[in-house]
Amino acid sequence: MFKSGFIGIIGRPNVGKSTLLNNIIGEKIAITSHKPQTTRNRITGIKNIESGQLIFVDTPGIHRATTPLNEFMVAAAKDAFRSADIILLVVEAAEGVHRDDQLIVESLRNTGLPVILLINKIDLVWKKNILPVMDQFQHLFSFSGIIPISALTGDGLSALMEQIWKLLPEGPRYFPDDMMTDRTERFIAAEIIREKIIMLTHQEIPYATAVVVDSFKEDEDKNLLVIQATINVAKNSQKGILIGKKGSMLKEIGKRARQDMEIFFATRIYLELFVRVRKDWTHDAGMLREFGYSEKT
Repeated sequence: MFKSGFIGIIGRPNVGKSTLLNNIIGEKIAITSHKPQTTRNRITGIKNIESGQLIFVDTPGIHRATTPLNEFMVAAAKDAFRSADIILLVVEAAEGVHRDDQLIVESLRNTGLPVILLINKIDLVWKKNILPVMDQFQHLFSFSGIIPISALTGDGLSALMEQIWKLLPEGPRYFPDDMMTDRTERFIAAEIIREKIIMLTHQEIPYATAVVVDSFKEDEDKNLLVIQATINVAKNSQKGILIGKKGSMLKEIGKRARQDMEIFFATRIYLELFVRVRKDWTHDAGMLREFGYSEKT
């Protein structure tokens, strides 16, 4: 018997969904940071085992949307309800039942899908404080399982995989055995660059940038990937911050991105970055589509 299915990972921003995906797959295919709304698109991670294929779908954090970009992100997350066989709802152990957790639970009531509640970041709280949180959530919804985990350390993930396997339906192999994500290499490269921007900049900069890979070419003779990418920002002042004094910030972003790319692509990387102002792009439907933040793209 071969089992397969799609497992949607949902939750509020910054609860550890992308860290969970990376730990399950065993490779860093989704960018992570301590800042909320790091994930903007659905990211698919494929875990192949001998008698099954588990397709995990990491989603942007569900939150109250205030801009067209945020609306796209929330819509991308909720779309996981329609395409999934199983839902993993990730919450934080330290926070108990957050009001936004309650809204997400309400949206799950009519889906008819099995939902596993994952109480994440147990490495940051006393064990005695986890049981009350489990009890609070148990009264909100009839979960198929409630599992305390640490997405960072891997605690609880074996119990999670066992529970998923019990709920997973019989099905075909949707993707080749050697495939770990359905996202393109260009997408991965752009996300790595965006992660470094998030890590190195502050205030509105992480949320006002969109990265587009303009060129992605392999030089087989030199065992080299040549990548050119443009960082789009919404204001002139943001361009100056991203470039930095004598180009120092842009050089550091490029250096860190190149190092991660060389690990992921297992080859030497030549990375060239440009910064361009696209005024108020986060509110412009046409530019959102251009940068890949539209369900119509």
